[in-house]
Amino acid sequence: MAKKYRYIPRMEATSVREMLETTVSAHPDVDAYQFKEPGSDEIRHVTFREFNEITENLGAALTEMGYGKAHIACVGENSFDWICAYITVLKSAGVFVPVDKDLPTDDKIHVLTESDASVLFFSDKFEPWVRENMKALKGIKCFIGFSVEKDDKKIKSYKALIEKGAQLSREEYDSLRSDPNELKLMVYTSGTTGIAKGVMLSEHNLTSVIVNALYVTQIFGKSLSILPYHHTYEGVLDIIGCIFEANTLCINSSLKRIVKDLQEYKPTQIFIVPAIAEFMYSSILKNIRQQGKEKSFNGAVLLSRSMRKIGVDLRPVLFKTLRSVFGGDLVKIICGGAPIRPEIGKFFDDIGINLIGGYGITECSPLVSVNDEKSLTYDTVGYALPCTEIKIDSPNEEGIGEILVKGDTVMLGYYKQPEKTAEVLTEDGWFSTGDYGYINKKERLVITGRKKNIIVLSNGKNIYPEEIEGYIQDIPYVEEVIVKGHKNESGEEVGLDAELYLSEPHDEADVLKDIQKKLSILPMYKNVSRVEIRTEPFPKTSTNKIKRQY
Repeated sequence: MAKKYRYIPRMEATSVREMLETTVSAHPDVDAYQFKEPGSDEIRHVTFREFNEITENLGAALTEMGYGKAHIACVGENSFDWICAYITVLKSAGVFVPVDKDLPTDDKIHVLTESDASVLFFSDKFEPWVRENMKALKGIKCFIGFSVEKDDKKIKSYKALIEKGAQLSREEYDSLRSDPNELKLMVYTSGTTGIAKGVMLSEHNLTSVIVNALYVTQIFGKSLSILPYHHTYEGVLDIIGCIFEANTLCINSSLKRIVKDLQEYKPTQIFIVPAIAEFMYSSILKNIRQQGKEKSFNGAVLLSRSMRKIGVDLRPVLFKTLRSVFGGDLVKIICGGAPIRPEIGKFFDDIGINLIGGYGITECSPLVSVNDEKSLTYDTVGYALPCTEIKIDSPNEEGIGEILVKGDTVMLGYYKQPEKTAEVLTEDGWFSTGDYGYINKKERLVITGRKKNIIVLSNGKNIYPEEIEGYIQDIPYVEEVIVKGHKNESGEEVGLDAELYLSEPHDEADVLKDIQKKLSILPMYKNVSRVEIRTEPFPKTSTNKIKRQY
């Protein structure tokens, strides 16, 4: 797959330690983090110099205890302390294991056991859980509580460790180095299709994805972190990316506070997933309709588009009130993990905010491709990173096949699961993503759907439900939708059903009529013949993706 985009000159980096030390040297007094302590309304500012000092002290203490090369896990909500533990371990010769805080107890225990973690950092909310499950966590030799004030027989105080480290020599910690091509970060998949697998990422994977992503697109100024830190999209691209670029990272305390935090921190960029983009888009349009401003908004959009054609950008003036919802300074939304609907991208572009779409998967650290913001498209996920190759396996007559990836961001494999690794990773390095798509005439990648979600009708037609769901999602009152096949008595899939959660009550017959009208531009075999209306939202993953139950 060719690389057609404009390269942005970048410095190189071979380790996370080097990234942080370079930034501290060049920008010591720039805010690395802004956040609120629990129970406080005051924003705390931490410079890169201060942040590095904390990681050095914590690292010295862990090394003195014999954990400089250990597998170290962390469970808890997003916080500054979480980041400190994370970067401290990445700077050492150890391995960091982020744990999804929303996993059931048995799954958490599985991750902590199978990962060979010997140290566990945890937040205040998880102290009761830790004390209750200590006997089951036999491999954990050291429990460290972020909010524990004093050491006791079972748990050590995070704050006390940092204070202790300040009195110790840093020489041994600073001398620790990992082989850049060996395991550094172990991220467990959600386990929705079976037992969670530990994705093994090297430090070379992590530095490669940051440097190469920034060849294509830019991050700058101030970012508001929203997604969970155990997710590689946030934990790698946003956290490590901001260190590399000397950007300030503001920490959102909860999803309920996103709007307030946007307005208070006034970020220039945010990293989100498509589900959050969908929510923002539908909420804004709903408010516009409820206020009776749909006609005036559409008129402003038409005026703006016509003026932009002659080089005049009125968006900051025409949509000032609307942009203030995002704090007023937001210029860029990076949306990754899956494709976004073109109409959502166009909407944000119309109001003067770039919505940059990309495609990623945990096993690729996580980024595979991203759009060049100077030649932005909303129906593709852009070009492969400079350090990766993409090819389509066994394409059909439409050019659609499974997406394979090879390059510097591809994982080492699944931890202690060579059979599972062999199923997706060839000896010469090609990784099977499980996603289907094609490469268009401009060499950009287009995603059509997940391999496991494909519906094969009795007439032999392959249906990618995500495509149809995108059209249905554009109906104003549709909050969530899943398209699935319905079977005849012989078990053959002969048609399509839509299961929906609506924002307001509607009769099934009317819903079906609206859906069929929306899908009328597609071939008949892609139309929906039955609907089912849910009374509750679909169950979600920690990144707000719907869990498909069929």
